[in-house]
Amino acid sequence: MNACGAAVGMETRVEKAAESPEENGAEKGAAAIKSQYLTSKEKFNEIVSSGWKERNKETEEEGRDAPEEEKSEEPAGKRIKLEDASEKKKMRGQNKSRPHMKPHTYDGKRLCPSIIKEKQSKCFYGDKCKFFHNVAEYMASKPPDLGDQCYLFDTLGKCPYGVSCRFAKAHTDADFKNLVNEEVLRANGGRTTVKNTLDKELQWRLRKRQVPFKASEAYLKSMERENGGEKRGKSTSTEDKPAETPTEAQQTDLHVEAAVKTVGALTDADLVKLRPCEKKQVDFRDKLYLAPLTTCGNLPFRRICKRFGADITCGEMAMCTNLLQGQASEWALLKRHESEDLFGVQLEGCFPDTMTRCAELLNDNIEVDFVDINSGCPIDLVFKKGAGCGLMMRTNKFEKIVRGMNSVLDVPVTVKIRTGVQDKTNIAHKLIPEMKKWGVSLITLHGRSREQRYTKLADWEYIDVCSKIASPIPLFGNGDILSWEDAMRARETGVSGLMVARGALIKPWIFTEIKEQRHWDISSSERLDILRDFTHFGMEHWGSDTQGIEKTRTFLLEWLSFTCRYIPVGLLERVPQKINERPPFYMGRDHMESLMASQHVDDWVKISEMLLGPVPKNFSFLPKHKANAYK
Repeated sequence: MNACGAAVGMETRVEKAAESPEENGAEKGAAAIKSQYLTSKEKFNEIVSSGWKERNKETEEEGRDAPEEEKSEEPAGKRIKLEDASEKKKMRGQNKSRPHMKPHTYDGKRLCPSIIKEKQSKCFYGDKCKFFHNVAEYMASKPPDLGDQCYLFDTLGKCPYGVSCRFAKAHTDADFKNLVNEEVLRANGGRTTVKNTLDKELQWRLRKRQVPFKASEAYLKSMERENGGEKRGKSTSTEDKPAETPTEAQQTDLHVEAAVKTVGALTDADLVKLRPCEKKQVDFRDKLYLAPLTTCGNLPFRRICKRFGADITCGEMAMCTNLLQGQASEWALLKRHESEDLFGVQLEGCFPDTMTRCAELLNDNIEVDFVDINSGCPIDLVFKKGAGCGLMMRTNKFEKIVRGMNSVLDVPVTVKIRTGVQDKTNIAHKLIPEMKKWGVSLITLHGRSREQRYTKLADWEYIDVCSKIASPIPLFGNGDILSWEDAMRARETGVSGLMVARGALIKPWIFTEIKEQRHWDISSSERLDILRDFTHFGMEHWGSDTQGIEKTRTFLLEWLSFTCRYIPVGLLERVPQKINERPPFYMGRDHMESLMASQHVDDWVKISEMLLGPVPKNFSFLPKHKANAYK
């Protein structure tokens, strides 16, 4: 063995020794915590539950008389799934069989919107209306208020939910009339804080298929001519073949190519088109990018991350077919808060025609700074139909999608990819040169393959290689960033910026740590304040009535399934915490810190009750995601 090999071998042995489970009494794969804070599972559960019982005694003395059984009750199936040791092998990926309780099921009797908004005219549906119209009868059956102050009333000057608000006493009189704070209302000046809402008239036209897609049709016709009249939507034997080297004509701008092949007289649409240099320019370099996170990357969470220093935000993955059908739930993923100064949306799709039409639809109806194509989603539902990671293996389709979207958008097109589909078979370095020719403005590379999911560390050496291939196109790296040291090591590669995903879910203040290059030993009270702000933003976004409160609670609990993985800096034997290290059972420096460290759903529900009041009698919850990275 030569000297270099010996040095590498010595370095490997040192690293293994440092990671040995015997050090500090830590088991393999667990984070190293100071010995005085370590405890057993049984003792941890005993102390957390005893602390909660003491808290319950205090609240009971204040007049809370809910039955003891209802407070600690949990669906039987849920406890088995979380604690049964025999099921450990199945605790990976998603809880696909979890109970699905929609927020409106918790609101048995709902008041008619015409009554809530205090309209002068009668209800449009008259006697056929399925909602309550008798306010006194509704108030008699309404659950008790959750507090004496309404965040919406204090912030906006008027609560849009009136008597249905769970804080209605703060802004209703004896006759159940909604009060208005004129001073606060004038200060807001009718300002709209959220953009990109779905217009009812547009939704009707989408459902009736009356929305024209002139630019998309022009591109699709030119694409048909290129393919010799190949019909759209039908797969051919050439689609699954590896991408060939583009010809000189394919490398030229699409607008010039379409103009040359046009038959007939030139129109304004042919002449007045944006050239690439005339499109909106976005400076992505040296920025921190909050990843588009399904379920947890909602608007209230993005507001939290913006406050802590995230530079770029992106909406959750939206399916293009659902957007084209005018589905309100899908359009809700496109909403943008006024604090999001650099904001994009992410589209999922596998066909050039639907993706191009969807891009044109968004270009004409919402305000965004870029549109991202999801070609990195690993889930089977998306991959098996050829979208997500499937696009990386269907380069002909991928090229048509990128070029088509570029032809109809006034903003840059970006792409998010993985290293490849199969483990140990990287293909991103082959795709990146092609994407540069297609006109992509930014590439984000997650340093894992589809098969890896989150079970292994991200390959930052490969990301470094790909960043050099992508130059001068900016390439962002993504994977395993949980501290500012992780970010500094990542920046030593050739990446233009960093995307943070799970690290932001575990601790959203990671953006502040990276920018200030410090470890923030945040207290439990500060963390609780962050959760409280989330609930306020949630009520502003989803509503302060029973349905809105329970929807906010559901998303809060989904987020708590990630925050419980955080280990306070002051408790760590070795700083910083690694994202793939499992938190052992430990006691915090106060009861709230211990409660926030609990991996049990019951304790997450208790935290939500501190912020949003008691859960309904028929409440049930199981988190969508599991800690697959710990396996």
